[in-house]
Formats: sequence, C-alpha cells, structure tokens
Amino acid sequence: MPGSIRAGLKRRSRRLSARRLLGALAVALALAACGDEGTATQASKKASPQPPKVTGNGVDRAFVTEMVPHHRSAVEMAELAKRHSERPEIKQLSQEIIVAQNAEIERMRGLDQRLADAGVAKRSLGMTAHEMGTHMDPGALRRAEPFDRAFLDMMIPHHEGAIRMAKIQLERGRNRTIGRLAGRIVKAQTNEIALMHQWRIQWYGVTGHEHH
Repeated sequence: MPGSIRAGLKRRSRRLSARRLLGALAVALALAACGDEGTATQASKKASPQPPKVTGNGVDRAFVTEMVPHHRSAVEMAELAKRHSERPEIKQLSQEIIVAQNAEIERMRGLDQRLADAGVAKRSLGMTAHEMGTHMDPGALRRAEPFDRAFLDMMIPHHEGAIRMAKIQLERGRNRTIGRLAGRIVKAQTNEIALMHQWRIQWYGVTGHEHH
C-alpha cells in the first residue's frame, strides 16, 4: 500500500477516535447533569420549610379554653336580646356580639388544639367566676323586667370579666397569636362597655355600677 494511502487512513482513524471520545464525554456530562439535578431536587425537598413550631404556655391554653364558654354565654345573652329587646341599639349590638364572638370561639378552639398537640398543658388564670363575670345565669334574662336594663346590668360586668382575663393573658402568656387576639378583645369590649354605660345613663339614669 502506498505511503500516502496509509497516512490518509491513519488520519481518518484518529478523527473517528476523536469523535467517539467527544461523544462519550457528552454522554457523561449529560448523565452527570441529570444526577446533579436529582440531587438538587432531593436537597430542595429536604430543605422545604417546616410549619412553624407552636410556642405557648399554660396561661395561653387557660385563656383560650376558659374564654370559649365565656364567649358562649355572651352569645346566649345576645340571642335573647335579639328576640326580647325593645331597643334597636341593643339589637344591633347583640348582632355584632354574636358574629364577632362566634368567630373568636372557632379561632380559640383551633388555637387550643394546636397548643394541645404541641404538648402544652393547661394551667389556670387564677380568677374566680365573679372576676370573670361568669357567675350570672344568662337564662335569667328570659324573665327579666325590664329586659333591656337587665341585659345591660349583665353584659357590662360580663365584658369587664373578659377584659380581666385578656389582660392576664397579655401579662403572662407567650403565644403571640393569642396575645393579639386578647388585645383585640380588650379593645372591642372596652368600647362596647363605654357604649352600654352611655345607654344605661341615658335610659335609666345610672351607669350600672351603681346598680351593682
């Protein structure tokens, strides 16, 4: 075989080998990229954010568990007021109490469950029924005469008890969400107490504290 032909064959062979090598490298790089992507996907799954840890203490749980029946008794009084009150102002306030406090009841039940799931044991707020405003029987309003005066005389101290409970939570609790809820209760019920005192003076000549 002439030397020129042998040299051409050698060059051709080298070109083919180079192409095969480049092809093999391309396949290896593609496989490595897939492997890196899979590793990155697994890492991102592992690094996905976890739900925030629930923090709180026994006072937080005591507040939400004891405030639920407290709110329920307020809703019971407000339902009676919607049926028996002669004052449109009281009917309107009662509707607002029903809507707001029913929503808060559901919120507090959920918060209590989250605290329970996190292993937070319930303590006591250290308050008597009189201090919480729960010593009264809402059902007594059915027989009250005049109804509106009795409603104010019962709802004012009931609201005052809720504010005392909320202030204890704000002072001793740790859960920020429950703290914000307690703050809203203090603000809303303070405003409602002021309104009821105003009606008590306007309609009956005394604030309600004189009555008690």
